[in-house]
Amino acid sequence: MNKRLLILEDGTIFEGEAIGATLDVTGELVFNTGMTGYQESITDQSYNGQILTFTYPMIGNYGINRDDYESIHPTCKAVVVREAARRPSNWRMKMSLDDFLKSKNIPGITGVDTRAITKIVREHGTMKASLVQPLDGVEHQMSQLQATVLPTNQVETSSTVTAYSSPNSGKKVVVVDFGLKHSILRELSQRNCDLTVVPYNTPAQEILGMSPDGVMLTNGPGDPTDVPEAIAMIQEIQGKVPLFGICLGHQLFSLANGATTYKMKFGHRGFNHAVREIATGRVDFTSQNHGYAVSSEDLPEDLMITHIEINDQSIEGVRHRHYPAFSVQFHPDAAPGPHDASYLFDDFMDLMDNFKK
Repeated sequence: MNKRLLILEDGTIFEGEAIGATLDVTGELVFNTGMTGYQESITDQSYNGQILTFTYPMIGNYGINRDDYESIHPTCKAVVVREAARRPSNWRMKMSLDDFLKSKNIPGITGVDTRAITKIVREHGTMKASLVQPLDGVEHQMSQLQATVLPTNQVETSSTVTAYSSPNSGKKVVVVDFGLKHSILRELSQRNCDLTVVPYNTPAQEILGMSPDGVMLTNGPGDPTDVPEAIAMIQEIQGKVPLFGICLGHQLFSLANGATTYKMKFGHRGFNHAVREIATGRVDFTSQNHGYAVSSEDLPEDLMITHIEINDQSIEGVRHRHYPAFSVQFHPDAAPGPHDASYLFDDFMDLMDNFKK
């Protein structure tokens, strides 16, 4: 294998072996603590523009299959692993991780100490990093990295460009795509929802003109304050139709009601995050992937906190006190991860039923 370098913004350099595509990239370095689900993570649009480090020591052991895509065209910048499996094996496997990364033009590196990388990110926070060929001018590559300004249009590059539908016999749900996971559509389809997926910047009047029974605000990448058009849209439609927000959709829903958001030091990215529902005391293990969170300071009176993260007490869910609308920071659609919280899709169905009465 060819050598490859992972250069961190703080000056740390890791040398490993190249996997995937052959190109140099720069992005935000983050880590994911999941033991499985690497295909779903790599194809999750919430990783748009990020260099994804897996903390689990071996990645790729069951290959890539046709069923576990969360999007067809992944937008993460690169993949970092301790060891890429040399002989993947699974009855569903269609290709190896290395072949998949090459086919999607995503570079990767194996043979680096992902524990050390994770400790750096946990201590100093997410930072810029570059994955490059080991040329003589490492100092030049470092200066280029430090001078790079990362883009802020991740939602624009993740969302669908044109609306599309998935007809069914049940409730009409408009899904606003900020970088959705296919598993959200699967959960709604399993409940017979008649789906129309629209771009992130679809105006409120166009959404209301579709006469939906409910509106889903999906997950997506980046800073929610970079999507002001979505905040304005939510302000116009809430109260007129039931709303359910997930991840970025949760943050946008909260911003639309006067809350504030902040960038977390290193975010929540994994499938083992314990979340408590305040009303019942129920604890769910959840799948999460976010670098921003809703602030609990000066939370507007219109919003009621429904869920908190057990480890750091961050807000994981809110409900509007007057409108039929709620949102959660975690992924109740799982994929990958536990299915503890999938009941929230049933709550959304009940919300739409009760709104009609």
